[in-house]
Amino acid sequence: MPKKARDGDNTTGLLHYLYGPGKRDEHVDPHLVAAWDPTVEDPARSPDMSISDLALLMDAPVYALLGRKPPDHVYHVAVRNAPEDRILTDEEWAEVAREMMHAAGIAPHGDDQACRWVAIRHADDHIHIVATKARQDRRQPNLRQDIVKMHQAARIFEKRWGLRQIVHGDKTAKRWPKTGENEKAARRQLDTTAREQLQRTVREAAAAATGDSDFFARLQAAGIRIKQRTAPDGNVTGYSVALPGDRDGAARAVWFSGTKLAWDLSLPRVRERWGRPIPTASLAPAQAWQLAEEKIRAAAQQLGAGGLRQGAGDVAALGDLVVVAAMTAPELVREQLRSAASEYERAARAPGARDLEGQARELYRTSSQALTTASTSAGRHDTVAVLGLLVALATAVAASHRWHEAQHHRAQAEAAGRAGRLLREAVEVTAGSLAARDHRPRPRQVPARPGISRRTPGVADGERPVAAMVQEAVPELAQAVLTDAAWPALRRRLVAMERDGEDPGQVLAAVAGRRELGSADSVAEVLSWRLDGWARQRDVSAFDSPPARTSGSKSKSATPAPARRPAAGPTKARGGPDDQRGRAR
Repeated sequence: MPKKARDGDNTTGLLHYLYGPGKRDEHVDPHLVAAWDPTVEDPARSPDMSISDLALLMDAPVYALLGRKPPDHVYHVAVRNAPEDRILTDEEWAEVAREMMHAAGIAPHGDDQACRWVAIRHADDHIHIVATKARQDRRQPNLRQDIVKMHQAARIFEKRWGLRQIVHGDKTAKRWPKTGENEKAARRQLDTTAREQLQRTVREAAAAATGDSDFFARLQAAGIRIKQRTAPDGNVTGYSVALPGDRDGAARAVWFSGTKLAWDLSLPRVRERWGRPIPTASLAPAQAWQLAEEKIRAAAQQLGAGGLRQGAGDVAALGDLVVVAAMTAPELVREQLRSAASEYERAARAPGARDLEGQARELYRTSSQALTTASTSAGRHDTVAVLGLLVALATAVAASHRWHEAQHHRAQAEAAGRAGRLLREAVEVTAGSLAARDHRPRPRQVPARPGISRRTPGVADGERPVAAMVQEAVPELAQAVLTDAAWPALRRRLVAMERDGEDPGQVLAAVAGRRELGSADSVAEVLSWRLDGWARQRDVSAFDSPPARTSGSKSKSATPAPARRPAAGPTKARGGPDDQRGRAR
């Protein structure tokens, strides 16, 4: 992943930084891996070459140029591997550096009059290439389309060495925070940068709004600063937003225009969302989720049916719907839906023009407005309605994944796949919650032998035969579960449930019977998700349950809460999702 930095004018200063400890002591073993001349000595390894000497050698062609020295003659690019990639050797990084300089036009292969450059490595996963923009024959290099050509070279190395393959740019990627923004967030101990916070806030306002005034009112209600740009005739032509308290070194507010946040958050793109008025009706939350489910299922069958341009408009509206669903979802699955909305963002932006008149788009917009209106009305979510909506939403995202694959939109298809997996997890968590809500525990029969005190077996006393319990609870699924790669994660959940006083056999049978499992890629993982939902529902029920009546209560009777079996050992935290993933359609 080559990333070009801004040009500079201080070769010595940049080399000193790259060979130094870094701003936060992150530079480890800085050394030279390649240079324009293989005989150039490394200042970190040779007593005969200093950093200043190396800088003078590199700058010599610059001062030999005919005429005035260019103001910013230092060319700087960093080339980084993905975190999951293997560590490359110095020789491999040297080959990368030579190919990058050839592709950029700095030093074409076989050109002994090319610019001078060096590649410095001070971490396992990246190198820095520094060059001076003056050829040794006193001419300027041709750097046209340099970064594009370097990316093309990078794709070759990724395929050749089995590294993570990055998708060719189609100008639909999100605007990523700059280095300074990340550093500012780290200094302030914030989880996200100002740009990322504003991206999410503006996207939520745009997805739910019905017009200009509603859009700007939602931004103001979210607590961010707004600055509108108006034309001489008084019409609003753009906007910028800023976080309160976010200032630069000169104490000025840091403003971001919609375009700087994302390609589809410019004011003209935001206005496309309400180009056609959508009729709204006041509905209770459960009714709104049921209405949205019906329309989403209908839209999923029509997505892209009108052609490429119409499909691009359809997936954009689906992206807004996922955002609105995350805003209005119950707490039980809100985090999964927020993550799904974030992942689907790229899938909502198909390259090229888009048609905003598609039938699927109108159905998605109607669903969004129904959920938005219902979120402000009285009442609570009905879990059954939520489950139906989530299943429909996962189906719609799967349809968009297939459409993107058919159009060879690789980045968008991958984003839709990640979002779909998170939605499937939310479906199973909700199913597990429903199972916990409706479950009526049966008393467990524990045979007692004469002369031996009866006690509940637990994992603290030794290895409990969890596999045997699975075979007894879900005999038709036992083989698939026990041979699944996600079985260890499921087992940990069952053990934790035993320690918390639950009967894991009864719980497992209850969640397994809630929805079909025949289409699951990983039965054990789907069951793990359902157990997560069960645990969350149990925790909420315990929190919401009324206090126990004392012996002096005047009430003649009270419905007791379902009794749990006594815990057999110390409580442990329930496990989270494991690396192996699956799905149930």
